Amino acid sequence: MRSRVPGPTAVEAGPPLPAPTAGATDARTFVVPRALAGMRLDQALARMLPEHSRSRLKGWIDAGHVTVAGMAWDGKRRVAGGEDVTIAQRPEATADAAVAQDIALDIVYEDESIIILDKPAGLVVHPGSGNRDGTLQNALLHHDPALAAIPRAGIVHRLDKDTSGLMVVARTEAAHTSLVRQLAARTMSREYLAIARGDVAQALTIDAPIGRHPTQRMTMAVVAKGKPARTHVEVIERFGIATLVRCRLETGRTHQIRVHLAAIGHPLVGDPAYGGRRSAAGVPAFARQALHATRLALVHPATGRSMRFDAPAPADLAALIESLRNSRAAAPR
Repeated sequence: MRSRVPGPTAVEAGPPLPAPTAGATDARTFVVPRALAGMRLDQALARMLPEHSRSRLKGWIDAGHVTVAGMAWDGKRRVAGGEDVTIAQRPEATADAAVAQDIALDIVYEDESIIILDKPAGLVVHPGSGNRDGTLQNALLHHDPALAAIPRAGIVHRLDKDTSGLMVVARTEAAHTSLVRQLAARTMSREYLAIARGDVAQALTIDAPIGRHPTQRMTMAVVAKGKPARTHVEVIERFGIATLVRCRLETGRTHQIRVHLAAIGHPLVGDPAYGGRRSAAGVPAFARQALHATRLALVHPATGRSMRFDAPAPADLAALIESLRNSRAAAPR
C-alpha cells in the first residue's frame, strides 16, 4: 500500500451528520419506542436505525432476519411500541464470498469511516464472470478484514477495469448508507480526464439516455428508452487530432462517458468497445480507453465535512498527452 498524501482538502459543510443510534451493531434485540406507535415495522426500523438504508432493512425483513416477539412480521404491519424486535442475522456478513488477497492498493486517504484510493488501470473492481479473484474487492478484504461485514467490502461505485482513478470505499454500514444516498442524490461529485478523438469544438452538456445496445448486448448505447444520463464536458487542451477534456458526471450510468463521447463523434482514444474498428489517423496507439477519474468530492459520512480529493493523470495517460503535444508542435502550420 502507498499512502500518498496526509489528508484531503476539507471545507466545513454545516453541522455533522447525526451519529448512529444505539443498535447499529451486530445481531441483537431491542425495544420499539412508544413514540413510534402506529408506524409500519419497516418505517419504525428506518427511524431507529438510520445508518441502514431502507432497502437493506427491507431485505432483512423479507428474508426473515427480523422478528417481533419471536415471530416474523410483514414489513407493512404496524407496531404499537414496546415490542421486542430481534435482528437475528446480518446476511451481508457472509455475502459475496470473496477471499482476501494481498494486492497492492494506492491509498490516498483513510480514516475509520472511509477509504479513498487511486485504482490503477487493469484492476477489476469486484469478482464476476471471468474474474473470480484478483480484484479490488479481494485487495480491500486483505487491507481491512472487517470489510467482510459491509456489502461488497464497502464498494459503493465502480470504475471499468481499464479506467484508472479515484474511488471511495465505506468502512462502516453507516458510511455505506450515507455514500449510497449521496450518489443517488447526485451530491457526490466525480470528474474525469479523458482524451477524445478529433477536435471537440467547445464545452457542452450531453443529455442523452443510455441503455443496453439493442444488438450488441455486452455494450451500452444512447437509446430512446434508456435511463436518463447527463455528462458535462469541458475542453482543456486541443491537439487537432484529439482533445483533452474534463467530464463531470451528473448521473452514473454504465460506460456513460464512453458512450456519450462516442455518440457525438468523439470516442475515447484507445476505447476497444466504442472507438470503432479503425484507429484515428495520427493518434498514437493507446492500450486502454484514455479515461481517468481525477477528482472526487463528497460529504464525510461521520463528520459532515465537505472533502475533495484529486489524483493526477497516471504515467501512461501523461505520456499520451505529451506525445499529442509533440505531434501538434511538429505539425506543419
